[in-house]
Amino acid sequence: MSQAPKIFDRTLLTRRRERAAHGAPAHDFLLARVAEDFAERVAIVNRTFASAINLDAHHGLVSRALRPLPNVANIIDADLAPSLLAQCDGPTMIADAENLELPAASIDLLVSGLSLHLVNDLPGALIQIRRALRPDGLFLAALLGGDTLHELRQAWFIAEEELTGGVSPRVAPFADVRAMGGLLQRAGFALPVADADTVTVTYQNPIALMRELKAMGASNMLSDRRRKPITRALLMQAAEVYQQRFANPDGRIRATFEIITLTAWVPHESQPKPLKPGSATHRLADALKPKSGG
Repeated sequence: MSQAPKIFDRTLLTRRRERAAHGAPAHDFLLARVAEDFAERVAIVNRTFASAINLDAHHGLVSRALRPLPNVANIIDADLAPSLLAQCDGPTMIADAENLELPAASIDLLVSGLSLHLVNDLPGALIQIRRALRPDGLFLAALLGGDTLHELRQAWFIAEEELTGGVSPRVAPFADVRAMGGLLQRAGFALPVADADTVTVTYQNPIALMRELKAMGASNMLSDRRRKPITRALLMQAAEVYQQRFANPDGRIRATFEIITLTAWVPHESQPKPLKPGSATHRLADALKPKSGG
């Protein structure tokens, strides 16, 4: 996995999540939405998961939603930030999604809430997850999609162009839902499904949004970010552009979050399989012919 481009500074990401850990429950509205959705999806699966991992668990919110389910027997919270793991309720372990040191075919369920969009090698991470799951094991993940924070990205772009004549990367390049199914198949998963949900949140002003992102530990951690501190003039210009372009009639500004949910299974003989080419017993043309009479 070391050959992948280093888009994200993962060491900086962990440090920021460590600093933000004490306030995590006050800023987990997106993760709470994901946790509720995961619980609904797992609850309708007609099988028991004897062992499960919550990868990049944050402060354990997803696990709290899954533990009461009768078909989830045991779940371990895994994260790189010890201060976040300290807030989890059950067993924990230090783990890195980019170097997932789990025995092959050792777990039945792996979930991940709002973290995999920050790995440098997503295809490689998916392959490692696939190997860690047993046959007929379930992978369920939510990650931020390409429409996320497009307003903030535009505001920074315009402000920097106007004041400095150049642009520094400030908002992460998020995943494209159209590519996710293919990535899951390449990783060896069966029955892949990727769906997207767009959440629009309003804030009093752009500065309030930026403060929340910082409190989430989600401020700029791109490897190619500009190292110089942001000047007050640039910050105010970006906020002004944001306010002008993305404010509601009441003056509050909009922020978009696109949540992509991935569902896939490790292949197993019990799963439905597509028919082999040429195995159909009726021609499509015959089925489409209009029926005669009455």
